[in-house]
Amino acid sequence: MAVSPGVTLHYMAGETLTVRIDPEMKKELDALAAARDRDRSYIVKEALSDYLEFQRWHLKRIQKGLAEADAGNFVPEAKMKNLSARLTGR
Repeated sequence: MAVSPGVTLHYMAGETLTVRIDPEMKKELDALAAARDRDRSYIVKEALSDYLEFQRWHLKRIQKGLAEADAGNFVPEAKMKNLSARLTGR
């Protein structure tokens, strides 16, 4: 295979994961892959990566909140009532 100067090819070893999806989701996945000029596998890996990143962030926020609660760091009741009233319009 001839490669143009300045072009780097990367090979990423990976494992195969089989997932069952409904036909409509596959159709949408294929349409997105075609629109982005990527293959289905690329789109799925990108989606999984984004999902895992969000879940890591979410878990850290939960753990931080639990640690603050364990330490007794709570919003004062009056401030919470004020916020609740503002949000509900009462």
